[in-house]
Amino acid sequence: MNYNFDEVINRKNTDSFKWDFFQDPEETIPMPVADMDFRSAEPILQALREVTEHGVFGYSIVPEELKDILQKRLERLYGWKTEKEWQVWIPGLVPAITATCRAIGEIGDAVITSIPVYHPFHLAPGYVGKKLQTFPLIEVDNRWTFDFEALEKAITEDTKLFMLCNPYNPAGTVFTQEELEKLAEICQRHNLIICSDEIHCDLILDKNKKHIPIASLSQVTENMTITLLAPSKTFNIAGLGCSVAIIPNPELRQKFNAAKDGFFPPLPRHSMVAAMAAYRDCEDWRLQLIDYLRANHDYMFQALNGYKGLKMLPLEATYLAWIDARETGIEDIQERILKAGVRLIDGKTFMGEGFLRLNFACPKSVLEEAVKRIKSAF
Repeated sequence: MNYNFDEVINRKNTDSFKWDFFQDPEETIPMPVADMDFRSAEPILQALREVTEHGVFGYSIVPEELKDILQKRLERLYGWKTEKEWQVWIPGLVPAITATCRAIGEIGDAVITSIPVYHPFHLAPGYVGKKLQTFPLIEVDNRWTFDFEALEKAITEDTKLFMLCNPYNPAGTVFTQEELEKLAEICQRHNLIICSDEIHCDLILDKNKKHIPIASLSQVTENMTITLLAPSKTFNIAGLGCSVAIIPNPELRQKFNAAKDGFFPPLPRHSMVAAMAAYRDCEDWRLQLIDYLRANHDYMFQALNGYKGLKMLPLEATYLAWIDARETGIEDIQERILKAGVRLIDGKTFMGEGFLRLNFACPKSVLEEAVKRIKSAF
């Protein structure tokens, strides 16, 4: 079956955070929030129809079938053999980041992460009385990677947790086995727990790259890692609220559960049914989506990289372009682009001064118009 990703769906006035929250002029194209403007796959829609038609919306438990589907999927796609009891299903990945910061270490201890980074990473430690430590990404061979020397210098005796984003939001990096092994060795040597947000793992754009769960490197690394996953980004069901933490170490799992209990509601059945349908029945949709996103990426990269001082590195994964605008000499570039009719996210949100993030998971015609407007801002 061929899916129509060219279809333009009107999301205005649907209480969409992406399309309705900012109250921009009607003609503005919003490209800040990380959800897609594509219709979800038919198996997901049918699964939701069946739940709705049943007509009873009581409390639910996590289906064994969902656990089984995820377990088999992780081994099939990534060669990672897991146990079903390692799975802790939760209604959102962002609160899981905060719960992990709460679970690891004591009040006043430190959490370290690279920057620029998805903003919950640098906000969550402060929510739970922890200190934030950061070190920079650096550009090497036309891609963003860790500055390991800076990481070693930033770690202190108070550091208890490393927050990893792989694939990386917003830089789009898919870390290699060598990079992950080096990171794991540093964390092991300093007795750091790793929390690895791998929500974009199914959205690899570079055909020469492969996602490697850091927990799959070795049993030692597995036992010091909390891996966070969700079908939400891949299958465009973020609003349904269904995520999972994979925690092999029973002591870590107990700490995570204790940190979340009383704060996380049970998952609604419709979110778990949608997740099952996505993982079980929508692989063809996912592969066609990736082809479409690759084409969008290549068009956007060719159009914007080098234009009037804008710079981009080729994305290895995600649908979130990370645009370096520092050489444009324009301080209010986000506002200028907004006046031209496109809303992007200022890199300051991610501790990336002078950058912009652009979501290109939209029909090609919408992207073409957005690029035209962005160019007109200069």
